[in-house]
Amino acid sequence: MRQVVLDTETTGLEPNDGHRVIEIGCVEMENRRLTGNNLHLYLNPEREIDAGALAVHGISTEFLADKPTFDKVVDEFLAFVDGAELVIHNAPFDVGFLNHELRRLGARYGTIEQRCGVLDTLVMARQKHPGQKNNLDALCRRYFVENGHRELHGALLDAEILADVYLAMTGGQTRLSLGGNDSSEQGGDAAAEVIRRLSADRPALAVVRASDNEEQRHHDKLSAIGSKNGEPTVWQGLADDDTPLQ
Repeated sequence: MRQVVLDTETTGLEPNDGHRVIEIGCVEMENRRLTGNNLHLYLNPEREIDAGALAVHGISTEFLADKPTFDKVVDEFLAFVDGAELVIHNAPFDVGFLNHELRRLGARYGTIEQRCGVLDTLVMARQKHPGQKNNLDALCRRYFVENGHRELHGALLDAEILADVYLAMTGGQTRLSLGGNDSSEQGGDAAAEVIRRLSADRPALAVVRASDNEEQRHHDKLSAIGSKNGEPTVWQGLADDDTPLQ
């Protein structure tokens, strides 16, 4: 199954007010595995960016001045997402903006929904955690996904974070993976990361070895048990074998 985790940044909140997409980030997964095949596009919106949006993503009009307009990259973008299931947090927002961009180019491109399935992780999170905060930052805290490097929103960065959150939400801690190649390996990695963090600040356990006197007393006790039972104990047999215990 091919999935593309997708996020966008925009000039404002409402495409019907003329706001445009300025950044697209796509992260590809095949059978729940990150492939490393990502798509990242900055776009010239041919308009000013609202102050509120600028405060969220920090992408300025000046930075975008030499970037391509959407019509120049639409074929590359659609070729990347065609036929995939899009994984999006608050999908109506991103899909609405992308469909608005496609409509500006005429009917020949159709809509995102005609080309892709859409899975909304915000809807999924609200079903799993009713009555709780379910924005991306809250989900990162809940599922122990690192996002400390996320000072501002960015489409590719948020898509990468969402991919980790999605994998954790959909079975991330059901089992510990010990190097297996099954489809839940990503989930095992997430669980292992939780254990690593919980134990990161704990001091190493002290190793206390038996003294020669204690070992002799242990040997004598096993011999006494063996004599009483008429045969050596299992532990005596292991000790005589010199085979390391597994």
